[in-house]
Amino acid sequence: MISVSQLIPTLQVAIGPVVLISGIGLLILSMTNRLGRIIDRGRSLVRELSEIPERNQGVVHQQLHILSRRAHLMRNAITFATISVLLAACLIITLFITAVLKIEDAWLIGIIFICSLGSLIVSLIYFLQDLDQSLVAFKLDIGE
Repeated sequence: MISVSQLIPTLQVAIGPVVLISGIGLLILSMTNRLGRIIDRGRSLVRELSEIPERNQGVVHQQLHILSRRAHLMRNAITFATISVLLAACLIITLFITAVLKIEDAWLIGIIFICSLGSLIVSLIYFLQDLDQSLVAFKLDIGE
């Protein structure tokens, strides 16, 4: 049986993934708020579409296409950020299991950690793509 004093180093090591989970949680909050704004803007444009002269409807359809693409990008970003959090949680569980069972398996811990950060990187790439699309939509709004 493992003693509390033997478990303390594992608790200290587990703090890193806990901080990662906290940080990604804030990122997910920001992304879901952004997704909500995208959806609200799309719904607003659809309601206004019937009131817009037909010659100007092309721009609105372009905006709706961009908003749809942005919503997909944000969905992907949120999905990969969530996967990153899940992997970080699995990492914490793995740390405790390996400590309790006294298993020395650095490869498993390393792979889970790398996958968690890799998923976070993919999430941030999707987020950057959304930012790029928002600038395209903004340029369309101001007529550039």
